[in-house]
Amino acid sequence: MQPLRFRQKMAYSSGAFAINLFTQTFATYAVFFYVDQLGVSADWVGLLMGILGVLNAVLNPLLGHLSDRTHTRFGRRVPYMALGSVPFALSFILLFTPHVARDHLLVYFFITALLYDVTFVLVALNWTALFPEMFQTLAERSAVSAWRQAFGIVGTLIGVALPPILYSTIGWALMAYVFGGLGLLAVWISLYGARENPSEHIHSAALPVLAAMKLTFVNRSFVSYVFMSFFVQFPFVLIPSVVPFFMKYVLRVDDVFTTLLLGTLFLVAIPCLYVWGAMAKRIGARATMAISTSLFGASLVPFSFVHSLLSAWVLMIPLGAGMAGLFVLLDVLISDVIDEDEMKSGVRREGVYYGVQGFIVRFGVTLQAIVLSVVLTHTGFSAARAVQSPQAMAGLRDLLSAVPVASIVLALICLRFYPLYGDRLATVMRFRQSRAQHGPRPLLLPEPHPPGLEATTVDRCGI
Repeated sequence: MQPLRFRQKMAYSSGAFAINLFTQTFATYAVFFYVDQLGVSADWVGLLMGILGVLNAVLNPLLGHLSDRTHTRFGRRVPYMALGSVPFALSFILLFTPHVARDHLLVYFFITALLYDVTFVLVALNWTALFPEMFQTLAERSAVSAWRQAFGIVGTLIGVALPPILYSTIGWALMAYVFGGLGLLAVWISLYGARENPSEHIHSAALPVLAAMKLTFVNRSFVSYVFMSFFVQFPFVLIPSVVPFFMKYVLRVDDVFTTLLLGTLFLVAIPCLYVWGAMAKRIGARATMAISTSLFGASLVPFSFVHSLLSAWVLMIPLGAGMAGLFVLLDVLISDVIDEDEMKSGVRREGVYYGVQGFIVRFGVTLQAIVLSVVLTHTGFSAARAVQSPQAMAGLRDLLSAVPVASIVLALICLRFYPLYGDRLATVMRFRQSRAQHGPRPLLLPEPHPPGLEATTVDRCGI
């Protein structure tokens, strides 16, 4: 595959704008919209989100495996992105434009959210699965990951910070149409930069689905990564969803300040992306991940005691800086995992790995909705009251501090067991260099015995 031009890298990276715009708007405001604005029971919304999470658990890996096994003259990933783009944007719009009676809102929410889930997987999974194939070196991956996350943060900034201003001025429906159009445009632009290596397709689908799943879940590198990723990404979706409640009922400020607070968080993160990328090149992705995760977690602790808008604003600076590192390094770490898997198995299986990763991200959204709904219900929160009880406000503080901090601690424990550093990572990097020079090699082992693949690592690398 010919080296990509800068504009192609930028076009591909722009897909992160659409994915983050839709993901963060859904994660931050779906529960708020249906519970606070439409008066739907928080318990029922939480239950439906839980059901959607279970369905997503099956959907992501299966569609990922299907993508790995797809062979068309347009590639493995691009056809799914192209076909799913319009339904993806339309399902997002439908979520925030319900035209049904109040008694039917729960059914409407479930159907439209399910449609959104399916189309999200078709587009987002295949877009992210292109990353390790298109970019092979640590330097290129760190640089493009920073650009991806820059576009993603802009999408997140718009999806998280702007809605309070937009829905209070132009309404929820028009806001959804604007966001849907912007997201669809970004997906189409990303298709211009998307490139697939035809030689990958020959060696991409050797494993049947059960063997592929088994090999995925016995991969120590992936298991440690995916649990770490879950515990890191759970606060990503929990914090923005709590902030509108926290600002309205604890700090008691207008919606515009929610926009300014979250805007500060993401604006701080953008320049820090390149700092973390440069640090990863110097000291390695795993060590840099530990530093950024620790900074992110430490910045959440003071929210248990914040009583003023100014103090909350100041805390956005270290929080945004730490968050930027997590954005960049998750891409790099999972790419190393996929390369190691190819070194052992002889096949490229980005679809399965990103499918499981996509489930983890989506389950974080589901868990966020469940946790938020349970805490709001059991601490006596009521949208009908302008002033909440002390128990409800304490619950909101815990959701912004104690709960995400605990998740970050668990992420650091999982990162401790992530093995791709030092000599082991050097072996993978030598394989990656050999592969870039000589191309992929066919699977050497019988497919029904994935655990035995470990024995071929040395022979396959030529080391």
